[in-house]
Amino acid sequence: MALDPITQAIRIQTERTSQMEHATPLFLTSSFTFEDAESMRAAFADETDDNIYSRFSNPNVQEFVDKMCALEGAEAGFATASGMSAVFASFMALLKSGDHLLVCNSIFGSTHTIVTKYLPRYGITYTYVSADKPEEWEAAIQPNTQMLYLETPTNPGLDIIDLAFVSELTQKYNLILNVDNCFATPVCQKPIDFGAHLSVHSATKWIDGQGRVMGGVVVGKKELIKEIYLFCRSSGPALSPFNAWVLSKSLETLDVRMERHAANALKVAEALENHKAISWLKYPYLPSHPQHAIAKKQMKNGGGIVCFELKGGLESGRTFLNNLQMLSLTANLGDTRSIASHPASTTHAKLTEQERMAVNITPGLIRISVGLEQVDDILQDILQALNNV
Repeated sequence: MALDPITQAIRIQTERTSQMEHATPLFLTSSFTFEDAESMRAAFADETDDNIYSRFSNPNVQEFVDKMCALEGAEAGFATASGMSAVFASFMALLKSGDHLLVCNSIFGSTHTIVTKYLPRYGITYTYVSADKPEEWEAAIQPNTQMLYLETPTNPGLDIIDLAFVSELTQKYNLILNVDNCFATPVCQKPIDFGAHLSVHSATKWIDGQGRVMGGVVVGKKELIKEIYLFCRSSGPALSPFNAWVLSKSLETLDVRMERHAANALKVAEALENHKAISWLKYPYLPSHPQHAIAKKQMKNGGGIVCFELKGGLESGRTFLNNLQMLSLTANLGDTRSIASHPASTTHAKLTEQERMAVNITPGLIRISVGLEQVDDILQDILQALNNV
């Protein structure tokens, strides 16, 4: 019978062994055996889907991928050791020397490093376009442009890109639309429904949800995923079976967790929006957000991230963080525990000051990953820290 994607994320499971286990066992093996020489030959010739080596495939990893494909509505997928290896693979498997990449300028700091430092070494050029001016993106397309890469919501400024609008643009010029869907997760937003060819995640964040393991995944068009698989099969950024097992179990609670994260985040945003110590605050589901209408159109909820600018800049940001008593200070996000970070000095420190300002990463910008604690406790800690700035 037909099942809802949320149900599939709970019920999809590897074939039971003779032990009739209810929970999927761990397949902690580097390689797999064959009954005879012919079946081994056929596997290496890609005539069968038999497992060969855990760098290529593994039952735990495949279960995680199958669940992600169900949630995203994707044809195929491949999981990697981290979010950045998934991003890198989506570039290197599909771009070649002489190609041009169009990139939304508000992206994660490590992605920025790959685009600006490493891709040019392979003869791949790039052009940044402004997150808040998508109407100007078409003018930046070149004859050799092959891919458009973006995040929505963006990290850390929470800009919302109109996926339907961008999809029409990429279809017009036959470009690959590659979307980092990490902040929203597939239960809050499905880029493929709006025309994206690829959806990339750092599974380390909301998908794991408890700050335990690292992982990445890219899902999308079957023919594109095949190229990514072949690249990763040879280059080796394999997701460990144990991490895949953890992430697969995490997907069983992703929907209910994100509902709580988003509900808490909205309450935090509403309570802080007019605080005297804050210059501005952004959350996608607040009516004051510049792209609020787009967020309501393409997102189930506003996600679990709130960002705001402190009056007083860097010194106020340092004081705020030092005054927090419960919230964790770490560069991670998407944990059950609420986290505060200062992007200008951490995740986006490698950008120049000019590059940071171009995407509104100001010295006083604070990013809050709102956790699953009681929202009154989260607010109490944030407010006491703000009142002492």
